[in-house]
Amino acid sequence: MRTVLTPRVEIDLHKILHNASVLKKLYEEKGIRVTAVVKGVGASIEIAKTLVESGITSLADTKISRLRRLKTARLNATLMLLRTPALSEVASVVQVADISMNTELDVIRALANEAVKQQKKHSIILMIEMGDLREGIMPEDLPAVIEEVLKLPNIQLVGLGTNFACFGGVIPTEQKMREFSSLVKQVQKQFSLFLPYVSGGNSANYYWVKQTKDAGMVNHIRLGESIFLGRETVNGTPIPELYQDAFCLVAEVIEAKSKPSVPFGERGRNAFGESITFGDRGLIRRAIVGIGRQDVFVPGLTPVLPIDILGASSDHIILDTKNVEIKIGDEVKFTLDYGALISVMTSPYVYKKYLPERSHYSKSRTSA
Repeated sequence: MRTVLTPRVEIDLHKILHNASVLKKLYEEKGIRVTAVVKGVGASIEIAKTLVESGITSLADTKISRLRRLKTARLNATLMLLRTPALSEVASVVQVADISMNTELDVIRALANEAVKQQKKHSIILMIEMGDLREGIMPEDLPAVIEEVLKLPNIQLVGLGTNFACFGGVIPTEQKMREFSSLVKQVQKQFSLFLPYVSGGNSANYYWVKQTKDAGMVNHIRLGESIFLGRETVNGTPIPELYQDAFCLVAEVIEAKSKPSVPFGERGRNAFGESITFGDRGLIRRAIVGIGRQDVFVPGLTPVLPIDILGASSDHIILDTKNVEIKIGDEVKFTLDYGALISVMTSPYVYKKYLPERSHYSKSRTSA
């Protein structure tokens, strides 16, 4: 009887340690410190410890509950809330997060009031809109916001930041990064600011960092996907010398049969309101694995074997096994993109297995 449970995600901590160490060295050579973004891995304590082991001393997440878990673990790391807080959670933010990213004066005022109540100082980074149109203060409004922030008690303005390629797909080009540095330099001079954090972006900044001869004012970066999946995020290109397979989803076959390639009977929409077109290929060899849309972003999965994903319902993924012999109880492995990684690491129904040793399905690192 098999004792290893499915579905599970197998996590190679050695590969994560390697990726984090390589990227930390790369960015530090340009004078840029790394904060590891752990939201994509559910703020796993095991992974967080591995990141701290690599020398990274700052961890970021978007969920207060996960930051609280990291705080309870007493890791030697600064904890950063990676989004502007909701008004309803300012008490928890001041209590748990060392730093929060902010764009709204009303929220910052509420943080100040709460910090006074808790007799604490709370540090903030103001996020600036540079075109990606997610969060950020418009550049022309920044001086007025800073002027108000500097008046607030118990609030320490420790940085300015920006974001790229998350919503609008805007690329951190050399020109964009120069504009950001110029804006930072301008307000720093205007208000005589000392800013430990000039946070220039995320995993999308890889090519800029590799190619730029001058990082300007940027001294900080926030990395998630490039550490965990070994890819930059503008084009999804593998980064040389990094592992792309630190995570592997394993699901168990619960049905294996030959069936028609086209549903038979009067058809309407499926359980997700979709009308799907099927090509008639006669009888095909199919398998079903016991995981579905409830637990994983299925379009983000790629089977390791030469088989195809036909589709999925809530708790089933249907496979065309082609010429591969697959039987009940077999395990099918998948690589994951970032969307799939977030979903399986968040799901309580996907078991997490940490591998202290190099796994048998390991691929070699991407070569330079």
